[in-house]
Amino acid sequence: MALFIAEEQNHARLLARLLEAAGASTIRSHWSDAVFVWLRRALGLKLELMVLTIAEVVALAYYRVLRDGAGDRLATEVAARLLADERRHVPFHLDRLGEVSGVSRAAWRVLFLGAVLVVAADHGSALRVLGVTRRGFVREAMAEFAAAVSRRPVTNRPAVPSSA
Repeated sequence: MALFIAEEQNHARLLARLLEAAGASTIRSHWSDAVFVWLRRALGLKLELMVLTIAEVVALAYYRVLRDGAGDRLATEVAARLLADERRHVPFHLDRLGEVSGVSRAAWRVLFLGAVLVVAADHGSALRVLGVTRRGFVREAMAEFAAAVSRRPVTNRPAVPSSA
């Protein structure tokens, strides 16, 4: 777990440096981060692992879209590196989570859908620049989630640009 936390801190550092290289600044806080932290801590370890897994799965879709749509060598390299790391994080969290069934599985799907819709809404303009609509991003993330919860191997396929 300590290695996972260190790797996530490194991701934050890489993303901050990428923004710096682009002449942009980081934000100090965002309401979605507060909600994420609250949800992680709200109802015990199982929910915390579900929320962490949701964040990792959404990141799979986001970093793939960034990798394939950035058109900038540095952004593409950073996104590819983060994507490779997240591909290892998802099975790590799923192994710690164990079996999820019944009401827990339904709640997990609802939480996932809420999270991905927030990201799609909040990052719509960036997604457009990367060649993917909000709806296309939601589809990408849902495919990743379906693969993850069924424990199917995920691919490293290119993100599918969407026109609608």
